[in-house]
Amino acid sequence: MTEEVSRAVPPGVGAIVVGKFPLLSGEWISAHSHPEHHMLAWTRRGVLGVAVDDTYWVLPPTRALWVPAGVVHRAGATREAVLCSVYVAQARCGLDWTEPMPVGVDGLLAHLITYLGREDLADDARLRAEAVLPDLLRPLPALPIDVPRPVDDRVRAVADALLADPSDRRGLEAHARAAGVSRRTLTRLFVQDTGMSFDRWRTHARLRAALPLLAEGRPVSRVAHAVGYATPSAFLAAFRRTVGTSPKRYLSGEVSFDAAAMSAADDT
Repeated sequence: MTEEVSRAVPPGVGAIVVGKFPLLSGEWISAHSHPEHHMLAWTRRGVLGVAVDDTYWVLPPTRALWVPAGVVHRAGATREAVLCSVYVAQARCGLDWTEPMPVGVDGLLAHLITYLGREDLADDARLRAEAVLPDLLRPLPALPIDVPRPVDDRVRAVADALLADPSDRRGLEAHARAAGVSRRTLTRLFVQDTGMSFDRWRTHARLRAALPLLAEGRPVSRVAHAVGYATPSAFLAAFRRTVGTSPKRYLSGEVSFDAAAMSAADDT
């Protein structure tokens, strides 16, 4: 668990405060939590990343992430962005989500967040607007992509190489030789250390690397090649098996997903 650092939220008239934090590409806010406030992380432009331990969400403007009070998280920009943090007082919130929850952001929710961010709102107008927010939070079923961080030095060396170059197509045998262990040993260590097979962990690492590129609007064919897939169709199949929907639906905030594909992925 990441060490918890609490950050204060400035006071507001009602239950909701909106903060804005410009972020350069690659800039991250260190791990912290808000003990008394839930947070909705969103950006109107650019691409955000939010990490809770080994779980990582990529957030284009069509998606936001609800982070419950007390949950330690990091936030940053995979492309220059303005982090819009909507802080909701835990004691005055009717939502009971206890885990981070991605939500779809449509035009109405985006306008409401912008409206609540104004400093010239009359108190009664602000309170009326705040009452609408919970009704507009639409949970999305697509799952985040977990990439567990290995502890064993040999597994970590392989993981670091794959994270540094997701397009690396070397197989398990070659990585085992580079780490100075047998194929069988590396197979066992990967499952023991990460809870995933080598192939599944590498798929997750590749897809996590692909999401910011897709969110920036790069063509699927180029993204697939950049993260190690020979063809776009192979990449799309892996994405659907792992995330439960297509990249287009994932990034647009659509909620349809393929339960059968997710079940098949769990069996690999």
